[in-house]
Amino acid sequence: MKLRFLVPALALALTTIAAHAQVGIYVNPVVSRISNSVADTGPFAFLGSGETAQTFGGVDFGAYYDLAHFSKADVGVDLRDAFEHGNNASLNSFLVGLRLAAKPMSFGGLKPYAQFSVGAGRTKAPKSNATIERLQYGIFVGADKALAKHVDWRIIEVSYGSVDTISSHTFGGPTPIPAARILTFSTGFVFRFK
Repeated sequence: MKLRFLVPALALALTTIAAHAQVGIYVNPVVSRISNSVADTGPFAFLGSGETAQTFGGVDFGAYYDLAHFSKADVGVDLRDAFEHGNNASLNSFLVGLRLAAKPMSFGGLKPYAQFSVGAGRTKAPKSNATIERLQYGIFVGADKALAKHVDWRIIEVSYGSVDTISSHTFGGPTPIPAARILTFSTGFVFRFK
């Protein structure tokens, strides 16, 4: 995607914002279970010919910026670009979302968050170089825990979303293939700047 360089550029720009702002930058491994209710049997089958599910893995680059601060929560935006591969197919997701993060909890110092993101998903079939780009969305929930002044451990992040993938129907095949469902798990580190 041509926008994939936007996340690192934005992350660098956000580090220069006023001291009261909360900025977080993350690079985390991700594992996704991508499934569909209808198996594609043509040459452009994203999940593989006759398959209805595959496991994908990759990396998620992103940054968030908390725009508003309240007594119990912060509200901000999150930009992320994820690259995942499985069964020789690939998914590149660029998402922008609205993020709500709770203040650290009294037990364990956990900072739960939730967000809704939309953007574009680019998919490539395992036996072709053809790609398509379609609307993608995701709902994310997770929890971070402070390890040091500027480092959080992202204990877990779970997301559920959907994207229309490349399929034989895209190129005139007879069977319509519905949007794929994506269940993703991630963990890693967040580097915070105030």
